[in-house]
Amino acid sequence: MSDALDPAGMLGDVLAQPHQLGDALWRAQSAGIPRQDRPGGLIVCGMGGSAIGGDLAAAALGDRATRPITTVRGYALESWTGPDSLVLCASYSGDTEETLACFEAAGAAGAGRVALTTGGRLAELARADGVPVIGVPAGMQPRAAVIYMVVGALECAALCGAAPALHSEIDTAATLLGELAGESDAEALAQALQGSVPVVYGAGPTASVARRWKTQINENAKAAAFHSELPEADHNEICGWERGRAAAPLSAVFLEDPDQHPRIQRRIELTAALVERAGAPALRATARGDSRLERVLSLVLLGDLVSVHLAALDGVDPGPVDELVRFKNALS
Repeated sequence: MSDALDPAGMLGDVLAQPHQLGDALWRAQSAGIPRQDRPGGLIVCGMGGSAIGGDLAAAALGDRATRPITTVRGYALESWTGPDSLVLCASYSGDTEETLACFEAAGAAGAGRVALTTGGRLAELARADGVPVIGVPAGMQPRAAVIYMVVGALECAALCGAAPALHSEIDTAATLLGELAGESDAEALAQALQGSVPVVYGAGPTASVARRWKTQINENAKAAAFHSELPEADHNEICGWERGRAAAPLSAVFLEDPDQHPRIQRRIELTAALVERAGAPALRATARGDSRLERVLSLVLLGDLVSVHLAALDGVDPGPVDELVRFKNALS
């Protein structure tokens, strides 16, 4: 991608993900978060690219999580949140109003708190209350800081007793992502998706990655995209493909992983065949790596690259999100 099409360097930020892993772990460990046993588990509060870190961390942990790890996207915590929970408030800018509301609510509930941000009002409030702050490098689009959000959530999960620490997996994931960054088939996938409205299907560990693909195509390529989850989609959504394809240039992407339920593979095959009978492309992407964290992050990297290459194919700058800025200004 040329500098003229990507003046903010979004492609470079995506390709830096392998190097961000070690830095993210160092920042989380340097924040001075106390290790405390919290039976209520971890609650990650955030929106957009900040919230997805909680989803991806939970996916990477899978059944190794021994307590709840949940994500809140909104202004309020669940009514049962209390002192036995750790609340990670993640906002890249530090000024996300929903996350600030959750930070205040967590304090009122007596819950443990951690802030994950570059600064802003969230950092000010956290430091005033003596709450640990995991600092994130400034200068990126919030969605480009996904590695910092994932690792921050993983470290908080370990420190509150919700899951084991994944330090060794983080190290090996950095090596794998470095290899994948140079051999990705993202350009071919982007070419196959160009001009269509992708529906990205995930299942089990890839469900949150499907959401990430969708939002990255929205923000980077400035294009419509949707995400869905198997097996639920096979109980309703598949009925809409024939008429849906007639109304819009839909396409499908299926994200595969060996940790998915054994029946999911058959469901993917049948659902992809149904999509193709409706006249739509059905593409498949397989996770890479030995550990669950490696496989989740391999698909994150691939989807991020696909979205940037889609932007390049359509002559779109993947950096600015003017519509989001206009909406926030109208809301204020």
